[in-house]
Amino acid sequence: MMADPHIGFVIAAYSVAAVVLATMIGSVVFDYRRLSADLDKATRALDEARGRAGDARS
Repeated sequence: MMADPHIGFVIAAYSVAAVVLATMIGSVVFDYRRLSADLDKATRALDEARGRAGDARS
């Protein structure tokens, strides 16, 4: 398996790429969940500020 003298570099490059991609995906998922929670919080605050009058028009 170690016939190619550059196999160590190739494995290291793919490993780094996998870690970078996993980190980016995790960051996007975390940010999406945080923004969704913030949006829900803002929506509830707006409904309370309107006195839930928006529900009657829906």
